[in-house]
Amino acid sequence: MPDLAPATSDLTSLPLADAASVNALRWQAVTQRDAKADGSFYYAVRTTGVVCRPSCPSRHARRENVLFYDTYNAALQAGYRPCKRCKPDQEGIAERQGQAVAYACQVIEHAANLPSLETLAELVGMSRYHFHRLFKAHMGITPKAYASAHRANKLRVQLAHGVTVTEAMYDAGFQSSGGFYATSSQLLGMTPGAYRSGGSGLQIRFGVGQCWLGAILVAATEHGICAITLGDDPVQLVRELQDRFAKAELIGGDARFEQWMATVIGVIEVHENSAAAQMLPLDVRGTAFQQQVWQALRAIPIGVRISYSELAQRIGQPAAVRAVASACAANTIAVLIPCHRVVRTDGSLSGYRWGVERKKALLQRENTAPGSKDD
Repeated sequence: MPDLAPATSDLTSLPLADAASVNALRWQAVTQRDAKADGSFYYAVRTTGVVCRPSCPSRHARRENVLFYDTYNAALQAGYRPCKRCKPDQEGIAERQGQAVAYACQVIEHAANLPSLETLAELVGMSRYHFHRLFKAHMGITPKAYASAHRANKLRVQLAHGVTVTEAMYDAGFQSSGGFYATSSQLLGMTPGAYRSGGSGLQIRFGVGQCWLGAILVAATEHGICAITLGDDPVQLVRELQDRFAKAELIGGDARFEQWMATVIGVIEVHENSAAAQMLPLDVRGTAFQQQVWQALRAIPIGVRISYSELAQRIGQPAAVRAVASACAANTIAVLIPCHRVVRTDGSLSGYRWGVERKKALLQRENTAPGSKDD
């Protein structure tokens, strides 16, 4: 007889409201047979004694007969047996698709030249169209955009270590100087020479204001917003910006920047996924992996919380939970890249660059914001 004790030990230590919130989201995934949730948790049915994936095609059990488990092994230890329809003891389609995308990423990262879409699709045994759609669904960007992000990261690493521009160009996979200089400023946010010299000659416009979360600093290059930071002391926020861009020229905002800043503060004040916010250009620099995580973060709707493991699933790398957490911690764009919507598996809050109390306040306010999942 399966164990009828609480299904997830992590949830027993949570306040009742938090545990109910986590289970409500899980039940929603089950009723929608959401394959994206596969691997992030499992559910067991008391009346049948089986454990299933969230996407199981079987007829839904009554809610009062369903228990949730963080892992398949936990359900087994409680006495449940694997469902014969969704086969949770075997590798599911979501896992296979995630592995295919992860393999394609490795091919892109190690290739001297970007393989064609047809070549990548053939390597993972898919059609060109299906592979392109699947890759974008998992990574949030196309294979070509992923290759560009990886190439940009290689450029940064090489130039930061003193490699000549020419050597960095060829090592990053550029075959001609013409193609390199046509795209290098877009990849780096500045010319290769300026990047190699630590941002010397780069102009960064910035402004400091107040919002309900405290002091806010917004900074931007000519390509887009490069920092949104929160704090108690506006002077300290400016010092942090100076430390980060030690050799850049920090100047006041022009009309375009003032419009960007007003949009940012407006989003924070009213918590809306406005079209204007989505259109704001971001000049964020990070590894190809970090770019994947940040893209996936921007797709999380207001009022929704996901775990680090769920986020890892969404980018097709379910084993990279620690790396996902590190990418969230490296984010320097508060709210517009909403890393505050990522929580621990048990629903509790983890660290936040701008303070856990701000993270808690953001989540509480978003739960009642226009356009949230509960609105």
